[in-house]
Amino acid sequence: MKKIQILGTGCTKCKKLAEVAEAAAQALGTPYEMEKVTEIARIMSFGVMSTPALVVNGVVKSVGRLPSLEETKILLS
Repeated sequence: MKKIQILGTGCTKCKKLAEVAEAAAQALGTPYEMEKVTEIARIMSFGVMSTPALVVNGVVKSVGRLPSLEETKILLS
């Protein structure tokens, strides 16, 4: 099971990244657990200074932008 974390304070782009990541995981048929990390201290603990950010299994995959659905599928693979 993949652990997908969305790092962000709840802005529009952060919410959209969560939707895209969920759609990508479902399209791939990947079992996953999603967590939205909104606390600034936890976000910074990943070394992320710009949101939204996508973290897969503890590895930061995307920072400060909204990847497309197709790109997100690749990032989750």
